[in-house]
Amino acid sequence: MNFRFVAALSHFSRNSFSNVMRVSAIRTERLLNLLIALLNSRYGLRRSELRDKIYSTSAASDAAFSRMFERDKNDLRDFGFEVETVTDLGWSSDDPATTRYRIGKESNRLPDVELTPDEWTVLLLASQLWEQAALGPAATNAMRKLQASSGLADVELPAGVQPRIKPAGQAFEDLVAAMHAQHPVRFRYLAGSTRREEERVVEPWGLGSRFGQWYLVGHDRGRNAQRYFRLSRFTSAVSVLAKETFTPPVGFNVRAELDSLPELPLRSAVVDVREDRLLGLRKRSEPVASGHPEGRPDDGWDRLAVPYRDAELLGEELASYGPNAKVVEPKEIADAVQRRLTGAAAFLAAPLHSYAFSDGTPGKRARKRTSEDQLKRMLQLVPFLVHNQGLHIQDVADQFGITRKELENDLLILICSGLPQGYPDELLDIQWEDDHVFITQSLELNRPVRFTVDEACALLTGLETLNGLPELAEGSALESVTLKLMAAAGEEGLRAGALSGPEVGPDNTVNLEMIRSAISSGSQLHLVYLSAQKDSLSERDVDPLRLYSMDNTWYFEAYCHSAAGLRNFRLDRIEDLKPNGKPVSSPVKPDGGFPAKLFTPNDDDTLVTVQLTGRGVGLADDYYAERTAVLPDGGLVAEIRFGSTSWLPMFVAQHGGAVRILEPAVLAEASRDWIDAALAQYAS
Repeated sequence: MNFRFVAALSHFSRNSFSNVMRVSAIRTERLLNLLIALLNSRYGLRRSELRDKIYSTSAASDAAFSRMFERDKNDLRDFGFEVETVTDLGWSSDDPATTRYRIGKESNRLPDVELTPDEWTVLLLASQLWEQAALGPAATNAMRKLQASSGLADVELPAGVQPRIKPAGQAFEDLVAAMHAQHPVRFRYLAGSTRREEERVVEPWGLGSRFGQWYLVGHDRGRNAQRYFRLSRFTSAVSVLAKETFTPPVGFNVRAELDSLPELPLRSAVVDVREDRLLGLRKRSEPVASGHPEGRPDDGWDRLAVPYRDAELLGEELASYGPNAKVVEPKEIADAVQRRLTGAAAFLAAPLHSYAFSDGTPGKRARKRTSEDQLKRMLQLVPFLVHNQGLHIQDVADQFGITRKELENDLLILICSGLPQGYPDELLDIQWEDDHVFITQSLELNRPVRFTVDEACALLTGLETLNGLPELAEGSALESVTLKLMAAAGEEGLRAGALSGPEVGPDNTVNLEMIRSAISSGSQLHLVYLSAQKDSLSERDVDPLRLYSMDNTWYFEAYCHSAAGLRNFRLDRIEDLKPNGKPVSSPVKPDGGFPAKLFTPNDDDTLVTVQLTGRGVGLADDYYAERTAVLPDGGLVAEIRFGSTSWLPMFVAQHGGAVRILEPAVLAEASRDWIDAALAQYAS
């Protein structure tokens, strides 16, 4: 189908076409027309011209026009376009001053960034770090801008270096958004010193990872001082105070702040564990002598001394073990376990809101789309099409993570946009014939806009995180691409100091190198593996396919000959690893492209319906939910496929009231029994 004829409509037809669009689409078109007008005006446009040509159908009065124009200028500034004000002084008192508005064509542009193939490789790895985390879309947008600016080199990503940053839950996403928009936040927090839950109002200055934990650093308004907050101690969802703003300290760098933070001391908890259970916990624990002051464990139980630094992290783990573990001391660990179990039990007993799943194809949790999101996408779409002429329309939609219908709506708005009251050749000229998209008139939108703060943070923090990989840190590409991006990002790049990623270097480099070598040579490996879900050891012959990580926890994906399918193995759960002398024999290739998925649902897996609170909605993305339904309280109902369901009661207990199983009913009942049995141990 050829839609080029639409672009030849007069401005009257364009306005008539716009009247049938949704209100948000009309606003998007107005912002786009205003942007094009100000970009293409050499001397600037007077307010009267703008009202007549851009706002004639939107503003009924001068006051309404003024409010709308000021709001639109702020929106364009948020997109990276600074509206300049030019004042011409009159010749006399009878000749008043004239104010004109324009946008400099170079002021908002992303500078050209020339990258070598090695630099592109490093940059792609950095952008993929955030695949399932809050900055994933920002990293994708930034890469798309760079590709439109300088063209993506044809590079291959190394099979043995695929690190990722583990999502830190919904609180992380909300804090990143508030930090970059400079809004205070409110949340409930379990203080480490008092063990009491308190409400905090904080100006978020920075987020960073240390000692395997994410920390918020900011100004605590209640205490009028800088404070550190561990995200694992948040006991409520984060509320963003969008009507308030703050100014962070100049040059704040969260990495420097966290460098002065001492690691928590190593302590020991006494835990009773059922005989022959919890092999992973036993592996890092020591038996407790029979003369312990608390006496001997009951028959069928063993008493262990479990090392820990963070009470909340150990409490989360022990809660997941349900009736197979009971804390003897200290009280803070027992309290942490009971609080999670009690929260899980209360959520299981809570009434269920009515819900309806959204239509659409399986994918990530749906997020509300706004006119700002649409315009931001269009500003990336035009330069992308200029540099990728003739792509199939579905390929374009896939590149932007939207449906074909959403893309066609974008294109219809674009081809109805142009110079105010202009002729047909002064409109954006986009056509798609036989489902292939071409653009021949871009009206100064052919170059990508400079990075937003989110985009600069996503790439620069990702590059900083890659410093933990020796094979990258030793080369010059990582340093050179970081310097180039810092120069291109400008002020937004300086604000990247508010975010610091975790260490991604592996603990066991011997096993990692053996797996990497086997991948390169096409050799099988024999391993003895501890399965935490099955709580057992097994021996397997596998064809290794690729290595990847979540923070500094490394995995390798392999074809398992025992299971006759793809499996993921954690390096820290390998008891023994060695080549078996055989070449790989399976034709199976890695599934899902790059990066590897920690969880790969199959059609024959069990479809489980879960409910998530506002604090736990990020789990829908972590486990690749197929469908979601938004609840009035900010939570979600999600459908997720699980290959093994026996561990789901542990999953519910671990998250302490953030998730519950709705269907199948037998799994919901199993989780209730698991939690009730665990709580019964603490009844006395």
